[in-house]
Amino acid sequence: MEWQHSGSPRSKKFRVQKSAGKVLASIFWDQDVILLIDYLSKGQTISAEYYSSLLVQLKDILKKKLPGKVTKGVLFLHDSAPAHRALATQKKLAYLSFQYLYHPPYSPDLTPSDYHLFPGLKIQWKGRHFSSDAEVIVSAETWLDGQPPEFFFEWLAKVRATG
Repeated sequence: MEWQHSGSPRSKKFRVQKSAGKVLASIFWDQDVILLIDYLSKGQTISAEYYSSLLVQLKDILKKKLPGKVTKGVLFLHDSAPAHRALATQKKLAYLSFQYLYHPPYSPDLTPSDYHLFPGLKIQWKGRHFSSDAEVIVSAETWLDGQPPEFFFEWLAKVRATG
């Protein structure tokens, strides 16, 4: 309800346009390219077992896409989510020869995905409405595939310059 005098124009009512629900994606990337994107099924949660299976997939992709780079192991950074900190995940990282970079829990420091990868995607999506999860996925992958290799390296250069 609004207070109006008798000569006031009618207020405009905006129809809310329903958009697609949330899509949870695990994105693994290096300084050159997106390596793996996994979309979680509706109603499923990321457990240590699920995340560990993604790490095995990632190792296989690394062997195929970057065979020369994986000879000395992989330096791996992820945030401090419970599935990432779980003992099963830590054991899987060691088994796969992934050297884990420590990210303290409740740290104000954001992971590279939070401050480099996702802001550009959010800008791209500002004001857009998606009718389905599939449309969200296609839009995200199109945007990510359209980024030049320098885009993925920029965050590393910034970290090196400030660190």
